Amino acid sequence: MIYLPPVKGISSAGPDASGRFHGMEEVIGSPDSIGTIFSTKPPRGGFFMYYVYILYSPTANKYYTGQTDNLSQRVESHRSGISRYTAIAADWELVYFEEFDSRQKALIREREIKSMKSRKYIEQLIKKGD
Repeated sequence: MIYLPPVKGISSAGPDASGRFHGMEEVIGSPDSIGTIFSTKPPRGGFFMYYVYILYSPTANKYYTGQTDNLSQRVESHRSGISRYTAIAADWELVYFEEFDSRQKALIREREIKSMKSRKYIEQLIKKGD
């Protein structure tokens, strides 16, 4: 297990008896979350979960949509400037995510969100997730 710094929108509660983190299906937490511990191994069922996520940068006033199988690591890579598009700012916040049991489903949903090309649509998703 590794300790990661706080990621807005992810609960700081630990796993339950089955090893699952609760609240990962919707945006939860608060700006004062104290951080979360994640395992880099797949869940006990032997499969990874995949996420479609939306980041927001107050500095750039932009949203970014992506998909990953390691949400906390991906958010940190965006904040550190590794990704070309998100290198424009270092204050990216996780404002929304959805969980999927396959990469294919996550990719389809990511394309669906991106195809809307609508800030209003993204903001409605985020509002529904609160």
